[in-house]
Amino acid sequence: MPPYTAARIALRMLALAALTAVPVAAAAAEDWATRPGDSRFGAEELAAFLATHEVRFYDGGQSLYGPGDAYAYVYDGGYRAEGRYRIEADGSVCVAFENGFSRCDLYVRAGSRVLVIDQKGDRYPLR
Repeated sequence: MPPYTAARIALRMLALAALTAVPVAAAAAEDWATRPGDSRFGAEELAAFLATHEVRFYDGGQSLYGPGDAYAYVYDGGYRAEGRYRIEADGSVCVAFENGFSRCDLYVRAGSRVLVIDQKGDRYPLR
């Protein structure tokens, strides 16, 4: 995890906290395919997690959150898909990509691991 200064963390927390005031979208209100033992993040808890942790996946990809509501998924080869994100009240993150595509994912804890569950129910553990 890269070092974060207290000022940077505080700034990101303020920006992410502002995003939690956005009304819940219909896409985020769906029934997520959680499993017994999964623990959902609350909106504030997820904002704090994203402000202080790298979101890296085992396929080599990485989700970058911030500054503000800026989002980018960086593929293993370096290609970037950019957009804007918001944290929903149910602990999901919805992204509107610049190419017009949008998606919502749910972050959960499963034991000692953090996973992302997509709208199809596929589970992606973080590194």
